[in-house]
Amino acid sequence: MESDISLEESTVAPDFFDDDFDSNDSVEEGTLPGGRYLDRELSWLAFNTRVLELAEDPRLPLLEQVNFLAIFASNLDEFFMVRVAGLKRRIATGLAVPTNIGRGPAEVLEDISRKAHELQARHARAFHDQVKPALDDAGIHVETWSDLNEEDRQRMDEVFSQKIFPVLMPLAVDPAHPFPYISGLSLNLSVRVRSSKTGRVEFARLKVPQVIPRFVPLPDDGSGRTRFIPLEDLISNHLEELFPGMEILEHHEFRVTRNEDVEIEEDETENLIQALEKELLRRRFGPPIRLEITDDMDDVTLSLLMQELDITEQEVYRLPAPLDLGGLFQLTKLDRPNLKYNKHVPVTSAALLPSDPTEKADVFASIRKGDILVHHPYESFATSVQAFLEQAAADPDVLAIKQTLYRTSGDSPIVEALIDAAESGKQVLALVEIKARFDESNNIVWARKLEQAGVHVVYGLVGLKTHCKLASVIRQEKGELRHYTHIGTGNYNPKTSRLYEDFGLFTADDEVGRDVTRLFNELSGYAIEKKFKRLLVAPLHLRKGLLKHIQHETENARKGLPSGIRIKVNSMVDEAIIDGLYRASQAGVPVDIWVRGICALKPGEPGLSETIRVRSILGRYLEHSRIFSFHNNGETRTYIGSADMMHRNLDRRVEALVRLSDRNHIAELGRLFDLAMADTTSSWHLRADGTWTRHSLSEKEVPLNDLQNVVMRRVSQRRRGGSLR
Repeated sequence: MESDISLEESTVAPDFFDDDFDSNDSVEEGTLPGGRYLDRELSWLAFNTRVLELAEDPRLPLLEQVNFLAIFASNLDEFFMVRVAGLKRRIATGLAVPTNIGRGPAEVLEDISRKAHELQARHARAFHDQVKPALDDAGIHVETWSDLNEEDRQRMDEVFSQKIFPVLMPLAVDPAHPFPYISGLSLNLSVRVRSSKTGRVEFARLKVPQVIPRFVPLPDDGSGRTRFIPLEDLISNHLEELFPGMEILEHHEFRVTRNEDVEIEEDETENLIQALEKELLRRRFGPPIRLEITDDMDDVTLSLLMQELDITEQEVYRLPAPLDLGGLFQLTKLDRPNLKYNKHVPVTSAALLPSDPTEKADVFASIRKGDILVHHPYESFATSVQAFLEQAAADPDVLAIKQTLYRTSGDSPIVEALIDAAESGKQVLALVEIKARFDESNNIVWARKLEQAGVHVVYGLVGLKTHCKLASVIRQEKGELRHYTHIGTGNYNPKTSRLYEDFGLFTADDEVGRDVTRLFNELSGYAIEKKFKRLLVAPLHLRKGLLKHIQHETENARKGLPSGIRIKVNSMVDEAIIDGLYRASQAGVPVDIWVRGICALKPGEPGLSETIRVRSILGRYLEHSRIFSFHNNGETRTYIGSADMMHRNLDRRVEALVRLSDRNHIAELGRLFDLAMADTTSSWHLRADGTWTRHSLSEKEVPLNDLQNVVMRRVSQRRRGGSLR
């Protein structure tokens, strides 16, 4: 999709229709064939397969391969804890609601199990057969006890007795000691022992402590190598100290994954925080859904574990030691820059630099000159978003700050800025989403700290998660109030901002300011019902608005006018949006979908989606931004925001997309799409049958362009007032 936009113009033409959509507006209906969606769960496993392919790629720096091995393991843990757990819950309760492709949960669970077994075995092979030997060659050794010489063993005996033994807690299983609770994702040792006095064989469970590094450093042997031994291996070879007078018959590693999703009926409780805290305690006791064991485990021990955990054979995963390769994250922190991506230091956005280098940066003055679009992590979060809020907190002319917090870091300067602002007498509103999955406890702590500082803390609307990324600053200037607004695609988290690719818009546009102020008022007061000018807001208007844009492109194509749709999301699952894109394709609209994770849309299907291309790009940064662009007969309309095309985002979350008004920004995102969809860019291509094919080498076996490296280079070379060229 090409556009003839003039870069000299600063604003778009008048709207072809008002974004103020009526919820009763109809969109085009039509008959589409059955079987037109891909299974969302298998599509997610295909995404994690792409992560694994990066771990297997010897062209990547070695410790980056290690990192992708760990990411794969962490991703799969969460998939089991949430998605597999959800399917099992539906089966157990009899609520066998069909999946997005009309299949029963039990049938899908079978396919997931088969694929997950295959992937976990492949993951283990990648570590043992490829990455571990490469680590050995690089002087990074993960040893076993049998690899150690006598001197090493004596020194590790001391380490064990001084630093590990006091922390361990063996738990016996006998008539006086029932089978212990096995916490989710904990690594454990099963031990069978025989009493030298009675001759009885007993079972014990030993939890590998998570407070000790998973890979214990071995002493320097003068070889220059960096050596480790897995903690569980070190413990296994000192079991006689834990069970004196007992004969150690068998010992094996195992790991349990539990249902750790949280469900809260908000309308049944007056205090959401108290209800959530109780639910978080219950989470620890969710039913087991996966048992990982080392492949040498004896049948007696396995039978006992399966019986006590109520686990089926299908849910048992036999793997070579070590289990839980998520622990490899520890090795990625080694100071070996030659084994990592070249370091990239984010630059300050050119638009935020002062005209005079000797002057102090003034974020508000920069925003007054015109809208600013920042691209993280290529452009600095600290000198843009963080500076915006810190300056607002310190500015005596700022009267109020309002912000959403979905996920943030444990030592967040963003939260500290809000506290400083409240303590200096400003009106501060923080909408803290304490139901953000797996960040609930952290967000409860921050919510209470904010409340103690005098911040007005609210938790959004009953039944909805607040996922939009908004910050509003109200400043008094020359006797009038002025809105300064930030709308982003990612969380207000300084740590993940260095790893997640996201966009953020700063604007002093009064229309956007009023939209955001009204939205904040509704979030802290009553349900969202009002309409907005430059925002598309879920759950009431976002789906309808996007469908109307898609329909408009469809109608233009039928009239023979230029048309085109480009969408970048993390997930593309929503059936109504997918059907709208199918109809657009049937009318001849070129459709480009850039998706990181799940995609239930089938591209390239004759008569259905021949004009649709789907690409996925994975790399050193997690592609996280969401972009929606519509050709609009040459007057491109582009939105950025926080919403993925999933039911939860469109129906059960408060989301917001903002329409860009600066043609330079619209053109910048257009060029980014051109790069992403180019055949010369390394990416994965989705086929109609659901298979993803990696395109990373040219026909001459020359590596294709890495999009993130290209963008990094372009942004670093950008000059003040320039754009992404």
